[in-house]
Amino acid sequence: MSSHGSIRRFDSAEPAFSAAALVENKALTDTRISVAIPTLNEASTIGGIVSTIVRELMEATPLVDELLVVDSDSDDDTASIATAAGAQVLQASAIQPATPAVRGKGENLWRATLATTGDIVCFVDGDLRDFSPHFITGLIGPLLQDTSLQFVKATYHRHLASPFGAGEGGRSNALFARPLLALFLPELRDLDQPLGGEYAFRRDLLEALPFATDYGVEMAHLVDIVDQVGSEGIAQCDLGERHHRNRSLDDLAQMNDTIGRRFFTRLAATGRMDPATAPMDTAPWRPPPGSIACC
Repeated sequence: MSSHGSIRRFDSAEPAFSAAALVENKALTDTRISVAIPTLNEASTIGGIVSTIVRELMEATPLVDELLVVDSDSDDDTASIATAAGAQVLQASAIQPATPAVRGKGENLWRATLATTGDIVCFVDGDLRDFSPHFITGLIGPLLQDTSLQFVKATYHRHLASPFGAGEGGRSNALFARPLLALFLPELRDLDQPLGGEYAFRRDLLEALPFATDYGVEMAHLVDIVDQVGSEGIAQCDLGERHHRNRSLDDLAQMNDTIGRRFFTRLAATGRMDPATAPMDTAPWRPPPGSIACC
C-alpha cells in the first residue's frame, strides 16, 4: 500500500490480497461477502465471469458467499448462461416489484443492493473479458483488512480497439469525469477511474446512498460518498488491465450528457453548487436502499 494524494492506493498483486489470506480475514471479522453483476445482453462474457468466481472464490476458496446477476430483461442468452455457470439470476423488475422498473445500470445496482445480503457488496460489470479472481480479491481485500475504509474503487489500464492501442481506453474518464472531479471534488482528483464499474462497499454506506437509475450512478455516488465518509474512507486498488467492449464517440457523448446532469444534480443537492445553475435533471432517482423495505 502507498499514499497518493488523499486517496489511498493498493495493488491487487499484494500477497495479503490472495484469496486464502482474505478467507482468514473474513473469518476473523465474521464478514459475509456478496458479488453483484448488472447485465444487459452480455451473453458473450457473463459465463466466463460467473464460472471463474464460482470455481475460484466459492468452491476452491470459500471467500464469496453470494453471487447475484441482476438482469435488465436481456433479449439474448445472458440469464440462462449465468444460471448454468452457477449464479443466482434475478430480473431487475422482480426485485422490489412495487416500484415500477426502468431500464438502466443504476436501477440494476439499486435493486441488487436490495437483494444482496453481504456485509461487503462488490460490483463488477458483465462485459469484462479475460476476467480473473483478482478483480474481486483486490476490491474486497482493503475492506477486510482496514476497518476505516468504506469504499474501494478499481483502477486499471484500459485498451482501445483502434490504431492508438494500449493505454488509450477510458476516454470519458480522462477527458470528462476526472476534470469534473478536479473542479468540483478536488479531494478525489487522484481517483483514476471514477466511471469504472468495479468497486466494493460496506453495506452501511451503500444502503445510505440515493441512486441515479442510469449511467450517472457512479459519479453521483462519489458526491455522496465524500460527504458521508470523506476521502479518508475511500481507496483504490490497481487491478492491472481491463478488457471490455469500447463504445463509439456518439454513444460516449450521450452517456456523458447523462453523467454530467446526474453529477451536477447531486452537487446542488449537497450544497456544492447553486441549484439555479445546475442543469435540469428530470429522470428518476431511487431512495437510499436502507430507507425502504425489500421486496
